[in-house]
Amino acid sequence: MTVYDLCKAENFAPVVCPAAEREITGVYIGDLLSWVMGKAQSGDGWITIMSNINTLAVASLTDVACIILAEGVTLEQEIIDAAIQKEINVVTTTLSAYETALFMSKELKDE
Repeated sequence: MTVYDLCKAENFAPVVCPAAEREITGVYIGDLLSWVMGKAQSGDGWITIMSNINTLAVASLTDVACIILAEGVTLEQEIIDAAIQKEINVVTTTLSAYETALFMSKELKDE
């Protein structure tokens, strides 16, 4: 599944996707940024409710395919602009982190 495919799925919407062709190869859920830095894998779709600028730094360090903001979390414009500049994909969903993980798990398993 690519980030573009995820953005087209029901209950998901792109916030900013400068590299929508990125393949999502796994899923990681976490809000403790230092923990995510040590555990998330390159290519993961990172599910979080954190919406501060530090999420972009963690996404860049771990090379996740995208940040997935659960529960309808949004970003301030300055963070969106930084995500564009750093070419970090950010997707939002109204689903909970748990529901998002279930959806992602099913989609990745069916590939």
